[in-house]
Amino acid sequence: MKYRTDRHGEQLSQLGFGCMRFQKNHGKTDMSATEEQLLSAVRAGVNYFDTAYIYPDSERALGEILAKHGLRQSIHIATKLPQYLIKKPEDVERYFQEQLQRLQTDYVDYYLMHMLPDVTTWNRLKGLGIAQWIAEKKASGAIRNIGFSYHGNTGTFLELLENYDWDFCQIQYNYIDEHTQAGRKGLERAAEKGIPVIIMEPLRGGRLVNQLPDRAVKRFAEAEPKRSPAEWGLRWLWDQPGVTVVLSGMNSLDMVEENCRIAADAGVGELTETDFRMYEDVKSAINEKIKVGCTGCGYCMPCPQGVDIPGCFRGYNARYTEGFYTGMKEYFMCTTLRGKRSNASLCVKCGKCERHCPQQIPIRKELENVAKTMENPVYYAARAFADLFGKFR
Repeated sequence: MKYRTDRHGEQLSQLGFGCMRFQKNHGKTDMSATEEQLLSAVRAGVNYFDTAYIYPDSERALGEILAKHGLRQSIHIATKLPQYLIKKPEDVERYFQEQLQRLQTDYVDYYLMHMLPDVTTWNRLKGLGIAQWIAEKKASGAIRNIGFSYHGNTGTFLELLENYDWDFCQIQYNYIDEHTQAGRKGLERAAEKGIPVIIMEPLRGGRLVNQLPDRAVKRFAEAEPKRSPAEWGLRWLWDQPGVTVVLSGMNSLDMVEENCRIAADAGVGELTETDFRMYEDVKSAINEKIKVGCTGCGYCMPCPQGVDIPGCFRGYNARYTEGFYTGMKEYFMCTTLRGKRSNASLCVKCGKCERHCPQQIPIRKELENVAKTMENPVYYAARAFADLFGKFR
């Protein structure tokens, strides 16, 4: 296993174990299989385990296995505060204590604000006293590092990055999301600030392995040396010095062993120009079905009405390249599940964006198409639930 260093000099395995998708048996965590997989990962050198309050049965299962084998001091636990459930100041402590109990520990190595969408939400939490609470927990050693996980556009990520003295952050990043979500720009800015970056969705939940178009599969198969699409995807990430840990939601022993093998070999700066041309060919094959040729450059921003134009197009395109559910999830998380909405229907067709678009995209027309397609009954039902939830938060 190869390791990378956090801002305090701690050595973290460059492969982390994502604990959201533990193997199931009749709908319940298969403890025997999960135990075997976790122990195999530890033996291979994995020392970073990522879970969250809302991952079904994950914290309990992880805590039980670590305690059974006396591994708590040998590994780093990352878990997440469900900030979207916080209604009053005392809720923070209540959730934290519940997580410690589930994990059978008295401290968390890496604690995240889960799915922190924007500065508005962070300011709401600060208004409830969370900054003081964090300071107290860090002083007592109950929390070693504080960070946030993020889904959204690059601009908002950069704002969050500058708003607090974070110890680390977690972003969705892979060769398809290079210029969307927090993107390469966000990754490199975090690196400039000395903030370790944890990568989630490195293979887009397996879609960059199991749902590749034939032309992309063929392009990977032609490449030398012979590697699986999964290995090429992981190596693209580990080639970058700003990446600290890449999380993999491993739920089979074969997957654990294969990913650990790759993580023991892959390093920074090893890919060639030939390799990068291959990635571009693969991306071109994946993007054949896209509706809008947006590169995510952001020249169209900011929109006077607050529309997240690249984010809208990203979700819209994902609807056709990765499926209905993925597209709707991407669109909802990046435009609606935030303090101030930025969805396509806010467009008033002023045209300012089109004057700056280097791709000469008819943005106003395309945003209208996005609104018609994405703001459907499923979207409005989800938005109504989010509104209701917000009232009682």
